[in-house]
Amino acid sequence: MTEDRAHETIDLYTSPGCPDCAALKEWLSKEGHAFVEHDLSAPGAADRAKAQLGVRIAPITVVQGTVMYGPAATQIPRLRRLLGSSEAGP
Repeated sequence: MTEDRAHETIDLYTSPGCPDCAALKEWLSKEGHAFVEHDLSAPGAADRAKAQLGVRIAPITVVQGTVMYGPAATQIPRLRRLLGSSEAGP
């Protein structure tokens, strides 16, 4: 992990059984990006996400103050640009 990556804060809001959540976790790990996972199925978690981020459906990814949500296939290209990751597919 480069020094720049060590200073990144990535929050990933997920829910159990969500295939897009699993794809994002796999991609972030493969690219060497550490992230903090938040389980939206925990009591009150979805409501807190809605209040703080404006959305409560998984997956939600927050990087450098940028909030992304929607399918992994939509988020990964944006994450590549934000994080300077490789161009390899998800």
